[in-house]
Amino acid sequence: MIDPPTGELHRFADEELMPLVAGGSTAAFEVVYDRHGAAAFSLAFRMVGNRAAAEDIVQEAFLSVWRARTRYEARRGSVRSWVLGIVHHRGIDALRRGLVHERRRAGAEAAEEQRENRNLTEVEAIRRAEAATVRAALDTLPRDQSRVLELAYFAGFTHSQIAEMLDMPIGTVKGRMRLGLDKMRRELGETA
Repeated sequence: MIDPPTGELHRFADEELMPLVAGGSTAAFEVVYDRHGAAAFSLAFRMVGNRAAAEDIVQEAFLSVWRARTRYEARRGSVRSWVLGIVHHRGIDALRRGLVHERRRAGAEAAEEQRENRNLTEVEAIRRAEAATVRAALDTLPRDQSRVLELAYFAGFTHSQIAEMLDMPIGTVKGRMRLGLDKMRRELGETA
């Protein structure tokens, strides 16, 4: 495939660039990266709060974009939504990896702490029990509901940001959040 000159590629719409990217055009891919790299970094940074981790997430995400370049379908959403969706998934993966690492480290620290002092304070014991209860209640929700709650309450995104990331109407986001919170209230009310 012969690429048009890079200067011309900048005049192409995203949807015109993607067939070139799918055909293996690195110049077209660079234009896509130039257009959406800053938004991707911003999203990743807001999710993880760490510049180096956000850069890693963006790098992984654009590598995924390149590998999945033939799977982009314009009818399912804009290139920006597709790219940010991939960044979002990579960010969630990074947060989960970090959470697993933190839990392992916390588990090791807790084991060491218990060797030093077997008496947990009552407040700490209550806090851990409450956290486990909330995690268990969140795990009972359907994935579409838990996902919007995680994005809103753990990652700090607004309804409109979540709607854009997930490429869905804001009313759907609010509805899933309301249903999820109602189910959490019932679940937590039953366990209390």
